[in-house]
Amino acid sequence: MRVGTFVLAAQFPGQGPAEALHRAIRSTEVAEESGLDSVWLAEHHFVPYGVCPSAVTLAALLLGRTRRIRVGTAVSVLPTQHPVALGEQAALLHLTSGGRFMLGVGRGGPWVDLEVFGGGLEAYEKGFPESLELLLDWLTRPRVAGHGERYGFREVAVVPRADELLGQDGAESPGGPEVVVACTSPKTVRIAAENGLPMLLGMHCGDEEKAEMVALWRSAALAAGRSPESVRGAGHVSAGVAQIADRAEDAVETLVKTMPGWLRQGLDAHVTVDGRHRVMRDPVAYTELLCGLHPVGPPRLAADRLAATAERTGITRFALLVEGSGDLAATEENVARLGTEVLPLLT
Repeated sequence: MRVGTFVLAAQFPGQGPAEALHRAIRSTEVAEESGLDSVWLAEHHFVPYGVCPSAVTLAALLLGRTRRIRVGTAVSVLPTQHPVALGEQAALLHLTSGGRFMLGVGRGGPWVDLEVFGGGLEAYEKGFPESLELLLDWLTRPRVAGHGERYGFREVAVVPRADELLGQDGAESPGGPEVVVACTSPKTVRIAAENGLPMLLGMHCGDEEKAEMVALWRSAALAAGRSPESVRGAGHVSAGVAQIADRAEDAVETLVKTMPGWLRQGLDAHVTVDGRHRVMRDPVAYTELLCGLHPVGPPRLAADRLAATAERTGITRFALLVEGSGDLAATEENVARLGTEVLPLLT
């Protein structure tokens, strides 16, 4: 079982962005100290839901501040950035961190970001497969040209090469950074499967829905010619929420007091690029749903819920939101308890 944290750098009501970012940094440092496997960083623009606009930039900082823990993006949004530029940054972080960087990518949403960064609605609705293909080419080939509808350019050399990581003995180690795809629809599941890429599944999904998506991924991957061994070994990641307390009711109360205000403020700030109607979840009901799905409660309950998800879905990697209290000291304690009290129950 590989348990990590999911960091949104959430700006709670009454807080500034610097406070949210400081909490994100400190929670990562405590995660490493507490023996957790990884930290996954979200990326958002123009909203207090999450105040990190560049997951790869924050990942670079955190990789420099840590020595063991793996750091990934969850996710870098492809429709709002050039896949070659992202590939160059990913290769740089992979090589300079000794292979501790993981690149999570996704489609994002139909937000005003598309207008600001020039991608447009077309990039969101139709451009993801082309962007992903170009990104994967950049991470695996010595020279790359753009031949798609959106990206067309002459062949250029890939520098630095992501697959030229030096091992501890100074020898080159094959392979670039791990690439994970955020999946919220069957179409994206199939795209990930055809490329043999593991999925990142959202915290809003329960075990049954995640199990169905894993089953679809497996069938699509096999149909695309992926080997049974690679399909069985796919390292999908399940996102969730973790709040550890001595009593379940105390953990739930902590989140129900704080998360709805953050959700309401953050989600209400999203603006669609084309004025389409948005259906928003009720923040209190959504918080209560998350508390019922994920490891929220005493260490034994938290471990049992993670084990149950693993048994039902086959997923053994977790990215858990730990900043739901909105408080720095409480977040640090939550991360420490997750690593020192919950993790030992899963080994």
